Amino acid sequence: MALQIGHAQAGVRAASSRAEFIMKTYLHLFGAVMAFIAIEVFLFQSGLALPIAQAMLGTTWLLVLGGFMIVSWLATHAAHRSQSIGAQYAALAAFVAAEAIIFVPLLAIANHVAPGAISSAATVTVVGFMGLTGVVFTTRKDFSFLGSVLRWGFVCALVLVVAGLIFGFELGTFFSVGMVALAGGAILYDTSNVLHHYPEDRHVGAALQLFASVALMFWYVLRLFMSRD
Repeated sequence: MALQIGHAQAGVRAASSRAEFIMKTYLHLFGAVMAFIAIEVFLFQSGLALPIAQAMLGTTWLLVLGGFMIVSWLATHAAHRSQSIGAQYAALAAFVAAEAIIFVPLLAIANHVAPGAISSAATVTVVGFMGLTGVVFTTRKDFSFLGSVLRWGFVCALVLVVAGLIFGFELGTFFSVGMVALAGGAILYDTSNVLHHYPEDRHVGAALQLFASVALMFWYVLRLFMSRD
């Protein structure tokens, strides 16, 4: 009997610890989203957004994409591997700032050619994220099997993006739809990892991974709304 009680108490402590980790992860995700919005508001209200957009659109997009990928890799590596909590927070902040900057040209164009598209895309992204999160937490299913599929999907998408930039062809609506689906799979995968697999001292890295997937979905949902105008 005492052994059974001990096992039950250990189970309760483990569940409580996991619940605390999950709460921290989503609080940090919310903070990252709010920081992203704050940076964008500052850039557009200060007038810095236009010169940034012009500079980025006036250069080779491959350089911008390459720089962003390097920052993303370094930030993700630091958030997941660094033992210093300060370094983890710095990585998350750097990643959010990089995302905010790379979004500037798209948001500037959307604001000019498709008024209302940004808020509509944000609403769809939030609803999609909440729905996918609900699927994971309701079913308790482990979606880690999606990992290899997502890796192949992102490699193929990157090849198409680079080829489009080099050879000057548009990827079109179907590519955006495919990327929204890929981002949805990434959200399922990341959320499942938060629920089942992430070490409980890595809530910053988990929040960064979720933020990256949400930002990817928002990017391509916004492109879809822009393509309608």
